[in-house]
Amino acid sequence: MGTTATERSDDVRDDVAQYRGFHDEGDGGDVETRKTDYTTMVSGFYDLVTDFYERGWGKSFHFAPRFEGEPFHASIARHQHFLASRLGLRPGMRVLDVGCGVGGPMRGVARFSGAQVIGVNINAYQVSKARRYNVEAGLAEKCELIEADFMELPLEDGSIDAIYGFEATCHAPDKTALFRELERVLKPGGRFAAYEWCLTSAFDVEDVEHLRIKKGIEEGDGLPDIWTIDATRACLTDAGFTLIEDEDRASSGDATTPWFLPLTGRERSMTGLRRSPLGRRAVSALITVLEAVGKAPKGTKEVSQFLHDGADALVEGGEAGIFTPMFFFVGEKPA
Repeated sequence: MGTTATERSDDVRDDVAQYRGFHDEGDGGDVETRKTDYTTMVSGFYDLVTDFYERGWGKSFHFAPRFEGEPFHASIARHQHFLASRLGLRPGMRVLDVGCGVGGPMRGVARFSGAQVIGVNINAYQVSKARRYNVEAGLAEKCELIEADFMELPLEDGSIDAIYGFEATCHAPDKTALFRELERVLKPGGRFAAYEWCLTSAFDVEDVEHLRIKKGIEEGDGLPDIWTIDATRACLTDAGFTLIEDEDRASSGDATTPWFLPLTGRERSMTGLRRSPLGRRAVSALITVLEAVGKAPKGTKEVSQFLHDGADALVEGGEAGIFTPMFFFVGEKPA
């Protein structure tokens, strides 16, 4: 198991304070600040939380629609295969994974499609882990890593056959600018598909509770802002893409197993146990003891807390129907 930022330092309280400051609207942490300094905010967020994610979720940092009786990790793989099939990925294609995390989707897509996948990630720690996992999986020849900002890709114009993203482009400070950059490196006739975090048509900008939930998701998940579904469509077409298909995949599973079920604490799983009221109290008490005896860095408890708060906001957003983490779309670059 790798080390988190909380394990690589004796004290991460300053790092936590810096990250949380981006969301402190009483002290300059507004949307424009988060967009202006998004690289510091997003990379700092993943320095703090990457291994927390791995322990609780696995190596694919995304949600998935799920059917009754379907194991969690099976739904994750099916979600990846759905996207790869809609893009028509196949051997011989050069495919870009934007915001690839530690490479879970990259490896799943490469195995399923046989395509050559290039992962782009701004966070050095995640890139190093992804490279190691690719070697361990025997996929180092199929999966390449580039440490870079996806807003400024170090790739030639028209050099990529297809592009995809798994809940990653939500970190962009300007979605239209990002989509234009992706359109630049894509070959004419090539397609871009993604699952995007969006506010649905049920979101009411005048509703105080809706705004509270939105802010909770942003702070708990390293986001500058959250676009609506309609705004995301507009960004795609403004960037030069032709919208081929789109749908909110959040309701494509069974109502009894919503995408946010693992975060509710009601599921019989390790993640569910940690998220239950008893599990949360136990984890909090354990971290307090570990910090006191020097086995966990100072600030670990605060990282755990803001992740729990963000998960609570995701559940609220899902239950209220005002948020989806899987607005799916496919755009095509005109030939």
